[in-house]
Formats: sequence, structure tokens, C-alpha cells
Amino acid sequence: MSKRKICVVTGTRAEYGLLYWLMREIQDDPELHLQIVVTGMHLSPEFGLTYKTIEQDGFFIDEKVEMLLSSDTSVGIATSIGIGTIGFANAFHRLQPDIIVLLGDRFEILAAAQAAMVARIPLAHVHGGEKTEGLIDESIRHSVTKMSHLHFVSTEDYRKRVIQLGEKPERVWNVGAMGIDQIQKLSLLTRPQFEDSIQFKLGVLNFLVTYHPVTLEKKSPESHVEQLFEAIELFPTAKIIFTKPNSDTDGRIISKMIDDYVNKNKHKAIAFVSLGQLRYLSAIKHCDLVLGNSSSGLIEVPYFKKPTVDIGVRQRGRIKPASVISCGESKAEIVKAIHTALSLSFREQLMDMESPYGNGNASVKVKNILKTFVLNQILIKSFYDLGD
Repeated sequence: MSKRKICVVTGTRAEYGLLYWLMREIQDDPELHLQIVVTGMHLSPEFGLTYKTIEQDGFFIDEKVEMLLSSDTSVGIATSIGIGTIGFANAFHRLQPDIIVLLGDRFEILAAAQAAMVARIPLAHVHGGEKTEGLIDESIRHSVTKMSHLHFVSTEDYRKRVIQLGEKPERVWNVGAMGIDQIQKLSLLTRPQFEDSIQFKLGVLNFLVTYHPVTLEKKSPESHVEQLFEAIELFPTAKIIFTKPNSDTDGRIISKMIDDYVNKNKHKAIAFVSLGQLRYLSAIKHCDLVLGNSSSGLIEVPYFKKPTVDIGVRQRGRIKPASVISCGESKAEIVKAIHTALSLSFREQLMDMESPYGNGNASVKVKNILKTFVLNQILIKSFYDLGD
């Protein structure tokens, strides 16, 4: 009996970190055959050629789909989607997978989903049903949901939303957030080990900062980033670790601004294109708060009982644990939120907090369903009405 071929697509360092344990579970199962297709930022020197990390982790990459142009304009990204769709069509034709696994909502994933849909290959989608009202990702995520056949969501509310989109309840599972698996299974670095790994000495107060573009805003992010920098300056004793944005529209503008800031403040700031999962999660462990607009501030950071200052509208619509303080983009609002996050009263209330994103083991749950679900006739979907 032939092994079921499960193809996992990954385009970014963060997404790979979430998929790592699922990939490991599939690879270690003697009845399954793991196929890996890498694309997007993994293949870009500008973003660290992180496909090498995947290989160093012991995985074999079956296909590399080049699609990322050296442009983060809307025209450049739309063109990248088109190039990616062609590349994925050819890759899937060669690999002939039984089912493809996609995570999230980025434009690389949209390209893969389109190619799979036309090729009549079943799709399993992870982290559907979520809302990010400030991003084009919102539309991509729901579009991928409608092209997919199995759905693995991170909360019960998101499960209800995927069903609301017309997906059959028996094909939608609340497995929790896959990022929790990484935290539980990795042996995180001690503070001295972490400092040595990044060649940077932490201080008494430490901020981990990730600020991504808000892709549905037409104006440049420069003014927002300047407000963020001005807010940070009011905490002169803080050491700052920046992780740079993804290849979204205007991402390069933010990256250059971060580089300029770090060059002027080398005594207290450092920036990374990619920390990797071990160092990133260790950074959360050893920093006092996470600042910016990354989804990790809502999902992974609460597990550490650490506060998140969530800036602007990028994550508006997502379920936010009690550790998340949402604020506007102005310096005054950011400063006020940081003061709240650092207050003893706020930090104490986090000790008894429970995350809505589950307690781990999502990767095993997903693997078992991918292994056993009957794929015959799965491509034929009927729209599930809530009144049914």
C-alpha cells in the first residue's frame, strides 16, 4: 500500500516555525510521505535565505518555487502572485501530492492555493477563520478557506467563522495554535546563551519590537514608525531587539528605518532579518514586553505571561488575550500603553491568565486527521448553510 503524500508549502521564516512540528510528525510517520515546497522569502538573500535552515533541520526540500520580485510595491506583489501560481502549478504536477497543507494568509499561500485548486488537489488550511481588518491578508485568508477542503483553526470562534463561510462542520477542527507546540517542545536558551547567540547584552529593561506594514493603508508607514521610535526614546534605559518585517508592501521602507535607527543607537539596539524560532522564542522569554503589530504578540507571547503592546489596526479583529494592550499609532498612545504593560499591577494579573489558543499538541492532532481522513470525493464541496 503506497504512502499518503502530504505536501507542506512554506514561504516565510515565521510560518515555517509554526509548521515545523507538523512537518516532523509527518516525516516520522512510516505510513506518510512528506513533501516540502519552499517559496517566497525563504529563497531571498535579502531575507536570509532561510531555506537553508529548513535543510539544516534535517528536511529534504522537494521543490523551490521562485516568485519574490525585488519590489514591495502593490504591482510587484501582484506580479509575484502570478509568477508563483505558474511555479506552483509545475511543482505540484511533478510531485502529485495527495493533499497540500497551507498555513495562514500571505500572498505566497494564495498563489499555491490557486494552483492546487485548478490541479484538483485537496487542500488543508491551517489558521483560517481569523480576522485582521487592517490587512489584505484578511481577504486572502478567507479566499484560501473557500478553496480548501479541511480546516484546522486555533479557537472555537474561528471554527464558527469558517463554518459561517459555508464549510461543513465535520471538516473544521479547533486544534489550537500550532505556535504553542514550539514553545512546549523547544529547550529555550538561557539568558547568557541568548546574549551570546545574538552578540548583544541585555539590560535591566528589554523590548522586543516587530512592526509590519498595514497593507490596506495607502499612505507610507514612515510617520507611524517615527512615532514608534519617539516613544521608545522615552525609555532610555531599555535595550531594543528589532525583528524586521516580511516582504509585504512597503516592508523595505520600515527595514531601512530600523537600520538607520540601530546605526545611531548601537549601544542599545540591534536588528535581525530572522532570529529563527529558537532565538525568537528565547527573546520573548528574556524581554519585558513585546511591542509592535505582529500576530505572535497575540498567540505565542501570552503563553510566557508577558505583556504585548499591539499598535494600530493590523491585528484588529483577532481574539486578544488579557496580556495584550491595544493602542493607536501616536507616540503618546504608545508610551501610555508601555507604561501600563510595565506596571506591577498589570503584570500580576497575567499570572492567572489562560490563553484562548489552546495548550499545545496541535501538530499531532492535525497529522492524525491528515493521515486518516478519507480523501475520495473530497473535492466536491457543497455550501453549508447555517440553517442546515
